[in-house]
Amino acid sequence: MPPRRVAVVADSDTRWKWGASVARQIAPEHALDAYFLRGRSTPTERQLAEVGIEPDTRREVRAAELVDDEELADADIVVFAVLGGTVLALTHSLGLAWEGRRRRPITVSGYVGVVYEKMVDGLMTRAGTDLVLANSGHDARRFRSVLASVDVAPDSVVECALPFLGGAPYRPSADRPFTVTFAAQPSVPKDRVSRLGLLERAAGHARLHPERLVLIKLRSLPGEQTTHVESDLYQVLVETLADPVPANLQLVHGNMADVLDGTDLLVTVSSTAALESMHRRIPTVILTDFGVREAHGNHYFVHSGCLASWDDIDAGALPRPDPEWAAAHGIGKSDPYTAARTRIAELRAADPLQPLPPLRPYYTSHNAGVYLAGILRNNGFDEQGRPLPVPLGADGTGRVKNAVRAVTRRGAKKLYRVGHQRLAPALRRWGAV
Repeated sequence: MPPRRVAVVADSDTRWKWGASVARQIAPEHALDAYFLRGRSTPTERQLAEVGIEPDTRREVRAAELVDDEELADADIVVFAVLGGTVLALTHSLGLAWEGRRRRPITVSGYVGVVYEKMVDGLMTRAGTDLVLANSGHDARRFRSVLASVDVAPDSVVECALPFLGGAPYRPSADRPFTVTFAAQPSVPKDRVSRLGLLERAAGHARLHPERLVLIKLRSLPGEQTTHVESDLYQVLVETLADPVPANLQLVHGNMADVLDGTDLLVTVSSTAALESMHRRIPTVILTDFGVREAHGNHYFVHSGCLASWDDIDAGALPRPDPEWAAAHGIGKSDPYTAARTRIAELRAADPLQPLPPLRPYYTSHNAGVYLAGILRNNGFDEQGRPLPVPLGADGTGRVKNAVRAVTRRGAKKLYRVGHQRLAPALRRWGAV
C-alpha cells in the first residue's frame, strides 16, 4: 500500500519552513511533497538547505497549474503555506476542480508568524479550508469570534503553536563567550537610516563588551529573495559604518534553531525568532529604539515584559517573558498539534459514502464578486477557477520578455558586483559565514 502523502504548497523560504514543519507535526508518517510556486520569492537551494526539511518529491509550478494536478488531488492532506489571497484563489479553484470526487484532500491553512496586522483580512481569505491553524489560544479566540460574526462555522479554527518552536532549554555555558544574537528582518526596520543605526548600536555594544560575541543573524544572501522585500542589506551596510567593525561582531547565516543553540541573549524588533527564543527560555529583547508601533509589529509584545532598548542591553538587561503572556501566546506547550491531528482523524473517519463537503471559501461571486475576481486574476485563474492563458514569449516557453525582465537582469548584475567586490572580501575577512 503506498504511503499516505501530505503536500505543501509554498511560495517562499519562510512559508516553506512553516508549511513543512506543520506537515511534520500533523502527519509525521506521511510522505512529504513540495510544490513551490514560481514567483519573486521562490526559495533557492541554499535557502531550502537552511530550513533543513527535505521533501520526498518537489516541483516548481504556477498556482493555476494545480487545478489539474492529479497527484495533488490524490494527496491525503494539502497545507497551503502561501499568502492569504493565494489561499483564497486555490480554495475557490480547487474546490470547483475537486467537486464530485469521491475523495479529496483535507486542506490546512494558517499563519507563518505572529498575527499583528490585517487579522480580519487574512482570516477571511483562509476561511473555507478544513483547518485554519491558530498559533495560540489568543489567536484562536479572536479567529472564532470573527468567523461566528459572519456566519462561518468557527470549528475549523484549531489552536496549536508555531510548528518550529522547539530545541533544548537554555543553559549558560562557560565554554564560549556570552553571545548576543540580533535576528534581522528584511523589512523591519525598513529605511536605510534606521537599519544603519541598528548596525551602529550592535557594533557599539560589541565595543562596550569586548568579552561578548555579537552576531547579526541574516536572512538571505545578495540576490536571494525572502517573503518580504529587503532593500538595504546589512551585509552591504556594515561596510559603511563610520568606525572599524569590532572583531567580536560577526554576520552569520544558518538555521535559526542552530544559532539559538549558542545564544545567551536574543535581540530583535519583532521577528518570530523571539518566540523561538522565549520557548527555549533564552533571555529575549524586543527593541523599542524605533518605537513600539503597529507598523513594526513589536506592539504584539507589549505585555510580554521583554520590551527594552539598546541602552538597556548595554547596561546588562536580560528580560524573560511574563509566564501568563507566554502561555496565552502559544509558548511552552509540549505537544501543541494534538488538536489538529484529532481534527484530521475526525474528518478521515467520516462515512465513506458521505465524502467531505466541497471546499467553499467565504468570498464568492455573490458576496464579493469584484474582490474575488481580482484575487483570482492575480493568481492566474478565471472566475470559474480555470487557468488563464499564459502569454507566450519568443521562445514559446510562456516566459514574457519585456522591460521588467531587463530591469531585473540589471539589478541582478548590480547585486553580483556588490557581492563580488564588497561583500565577499568582507565575509572572507570575518570568517563568519
